[in-house]
Amino acid sequence: MFRGLTTVNLDVKGRLAVPVRFREQLSALDSPALVLTLNPWDRALWLYPLPEWQLIETKLSVLSDFDKQSRRTKQMMRGYATDVSCDGQGRILLSPELRDIAALDKQVVLLGQGNKIEIWDATRWRDERDEWLDDVGTGAGTPSTALETLAL
Repeated sequence: MFRGLTTVNLDVKGRLAVPVRFREQLSALDSPALVLTLNPWDRALWLYPLPEWQLIETKLSVLSDFDKQSRRTKQMMRGYATDVSCDGQGRILLSPELRDIAALDKQVVLLGQGNKIEIWDATRWRDERDEWLDDVGTGAGTPSTALETLAL
């Protein structure tokens, strides 16, 4: 569903304009409701359409509270989950706390990831991307099984 990369600016109130191509995809859904949450692995945010978030909620509910990593994942994803919606200008408001945790400043990257949109600080995104590409280029990174299955 969501793919591609767009760089946008946060306004002084912490709002970002959702690109038209993503808004068109969101408007095609039965529900315009969105859920914004913390990405538990990277200093970034995830924006889900409500139907996709409900699938994630179901998966989170079966994780054990007795397993530390599972519990932490639930705490990060559920604990920071916030209902948001696009205003009349197609913007969403990012809370100060989520902006702070993800270190979002002025320029942010929206990265389509199929069922969700990742929101990154633009500088952090470029640094992470370059590091990942350098690792792959030098052979320092160990190819994942998932990546190997995509090899043509």
